Amino acid sequence: MSAPGPVDFDDEWETRMERRLDETDADSDLGLEMAKDAQRVVAGEMSDAEFYEKYHEAVLEEFGADDRELPELEDLDAEALGDASDDGDGGLQESLASLVDGDASRREVMKKGGAAAALLSLGLGTGAGDDTAAAAGANGGDGEGTRWGMTINLNNCDGCLACMTACQQEHGLSRGANWMYVFTYEDENQGDENFLVRPCQHCTDSPCTKVCPVGARHTREEDGLVLTDYDICIGCRYCEVSCPYGVNYFQWGEPDVPDSEIDDDHQIDDRGRWVGARPPKGVMGKCTFCVDRQDGQMGEEKVGTTACEEACAMDAIHFGDLNDPESAPNQHLREYRDSQENDLETWKNRKEHTVSTFELMEERGTNPNVQYIGNEPSPHAEQVEGPVTYEDAGLVDNRKEEVLDNGAMANEEGWEEA
Repeated sequence: MSAPGPVDFDDEWETRMERRLDETDADSDLGLEMAKDAQRVVAGEMSDAEFYEKYHEAVLEEFGADDRELPELEDLDAEALGDASDDGDGGLQESLASLVDGDASRREVMKKGGAAAALLSLGLGTGAGDDTAAAAGANGGDGEGTRWGMTINLNNCDGCLACMTACQQEHGLSRGANWMYVFTYEDENQGDENFLVRPCQHCTDSPCTKVCPVGARHTREEDGLVLTDYDICIGCRYCEVSCPYGVNYFQWGEPDVPDSEIDDDHQIDDRGRWVGARPPKGVMGKCTFCVDRQDGQMGEEKVGTTACEEACAMDAIHFGDLNDPESAPNQHLREYRDSQENDLETWKNRKEHTVSTFELMEERGTNPNVQYIGNEPSPHAEQVEGPVTYEDAGLVDNRKEEVLDNGAMANEEGWEEA
């Protein structure tokens, strides 16, 4: 895995993001700057503590609260705490200990101010170790707990759009809000017809959770799913502009599918939070990795499956627990590599595996939980009409004729209701 590189933002990107934020009641300048810095945090250019402190007062002033998701205080280095307390009597360390009960988050302690705020301002314990641990099983499992993710084999995809149709039907999405998206593109270094299947990447270190002022966008602790609490979301769209993958959709008008047609089991997760199915008016929505399935609300046989995977007749989408070596995504990746293992005795200077794998925008440092088999689009790849049109599939595509940026549609306009 390559190390994250410097994050650059061109004028065109800023103009598009400003236009989206100007459509909300929230501070556009604040949202844009937070989006930039959140991506710098995951790229290793800024610490979580520096990011939190930089925007804490501004977020409080704009929203009346600062409930952004941050790493846990329990991961701070005890020795570093002692070094930080140089007042002769261990005041900082003792004050911090009086604030923390072992389960308190940085966010909760930061609200209390005092010693904890001083500690965070020193940039200690930025949580990088958590990301490394969570990603330990990325290429074969053996990590702790459950970590839902995908292996998507682009060599098997035929652009039929069945995955998109299944996603829309299962979650009651409004026309044009495509949580699963299939790009057909041309690239000068590849063949005439190429496909990129793009769900939410459910990043291990997600910029979108770092910028949400009310804590609506969050990472579920038990399985790593990045979700939106619809009851809390205020529609500021900060998550949308902070995401490098372009996976968020703002629900402008009343949803096509009313609440009366959606079962509560498809909406409320096992914590009692409204994170499933399509969002209500004025709220952000995106792929949930079929959270209701993972919670067993559609039957135990559906746990570890997604609607898009079931609909794919080409064996392109493989979903499961990335921490389990025998899960579908890990097995498929292993079998594919084994089938194309290089003869190292004959070709000593070639890669161990001739199969190409990649993560979208790996250099951004988000550590996505989706891995791809196949060719990665170049920054100059252009989207073209696919073998099955969106109209023929009963879908709406407002993202045509865009340029793919390092394999992800970071430049798309996004769906807006006319």
